[in-house]
Amino acid sequence: MTRLERLYAEQRQSPWLDNLTRPYLRDGTLAGFVAGGIRGVTANPTILAKAIEGSDAYDAQFAAFIAQGYAVEDAYWELAVQDVADALTVLRPVYDNSGGSDGFVSIEVAPELARDTDATIAAARQLHQRISEPNLFVKVPATAEGIPAIAALIGAGLNINVTLIFSLARYAQVIDAYLHGLEALTARGGDVATVRSVASFFVSRVDTEVDQRLEQIGGQDALALRGRAAVAQARLAYRLFRDRFSGQRWNELAALGARPQLPLWASTSTKNADYPDTLYVDSLIGPDTVNTMAEATIAAFEDHGTVSRSVDVDVEQADRVMQDLATVGVDMDEVGRTLEGRGVDGFHKSFAQLLNTLRDRAHELAQH
Repeated sequence: MTRLERLYAEQRQSPWLDNLTRPYLRDGTLAGFVAGGIRGVTANPTILAKAIEGSDAYDAQFAAFIAQGYAVEDAYWELAVQDVADALTVLRPVYDNSGGSDGFVSIEVAPELARDTDATIAAARQLHQRISEPNLFVKVPATAEGIPAIAALIGAGLNINVTLIFSLARYAQVIDAYLHGLEALTARGGDVATVRSVASFFVSRVDTEVDQRLEQIGGQDALALRGRAAVAQARLAYRLFRDRFSGQRWNELAALGARPQLPLWASTSTKNADYPDTLYVDSLIGPDTVNTMAEATIAAFEDHGTVSRSVDVDVEQADRVMQDLATVGVDMDEVGRTLEGRGVDGFHKSFAQLLNTLRDRAHELAQH
């Protein structure tokens, strides 16, 4: 049994692959990952941009769309939707065998919609209509404008992956939006048992940002906190998850068949070479969670990772780390806002760059 398989069998954590490319779909790489224990796939605008820009596997289909008169952005969505649809087929047996609790593939709404509630709702609905498969997640950023969109989409009975969560304050709003959506769905006679959602809590980027601030602050107390913020905050997020998905409000929904919105640990590749390369996997293992990993992190974990429950150990110490960060002058809510803005801008930049690349290709095609 692989370590990935043991994560699920022994710890009830689902390992997902954080990549989606057409060559992986064509050459059996994705199927091989699934055979080795991968139980889902995530992608984002940056990942899809790299896939399309870095491979000639899309060229013939793109050329055909342009020849048919498609606008460049419409052609992009055709390419992305095709990859997601093919990946959904690969993961469908996992979905079926898990009773609908795993085997998902995610596609994100266009990044420029992150600050527009109504446009996000419309785009997510359209993607669900376009790719009408039960194991599809549409990603919606957890911006201030995204929160009401999440509630509305869950209230419509749609599966949503809430992405770009960087702070406990925002995560609390995401959970409340999910619960509110389920309650709205129930009120209009919908079936909450059909709804699935994950909340993608980003990890390594938190340490990167906090460590930089600690080094600017300087001093022994601040520097001693380097590399500790991300895991501490994620463990407190897991405590928040366990707290919010219990008690009367949740129990009433659970009695109707509702499933909790699972925490998903995202951005789990170690950015600092001084830290263990499996830090954000080994430290966050526990039931009812997902960890989405890049290939290098998967390989490192399979080679020397530790399969042991860890997400709820030393939670009191996690509280102390957060208190100590505040004491030395690091405002974690402000860190979250900074990273959220940077994340939205980064995805938007990747998407715009991809469209420019595709426009250049379309222009070249027009010259021949």
